Amino acid sequence: MYQSKMKSEETDHLFKAILSLKTEEECYRFFDDLCTFSEIEAMSQRFEVASLLADGKTFTQISQKIGVSSTTITRVNKCLCYGADGYKLLLEREKEEK
Repeated sequence: MYQSKMKSEETDHLFKAILSLKTEEECYRFFDDLCTFSEIEAMSQRFEVASLLADGKTFTQISQKIGVSSTTITRVNKCLCYGADGYKLLLEREKEEK
């Protein structure tokens, strides 16, 4: 079983709440209240970077396409290579749904 550094009762409570969301609209409503626009934008960009890296795009191609810094791309790439496999899990699920 995976053990996260951020594990706490509060984080468990938050994640259980997120897991209870049933629609994309519910996600928008909850995250509109929870996060700033910049926070959502940053998370969205990171996930898009992960998707593009998984598709074999280069750092330059990704930077030109979505305008993120090489630092962001490097961070996401590090997570894809050495992280907790969260990106990989969701990217695989996306492929299964297509």
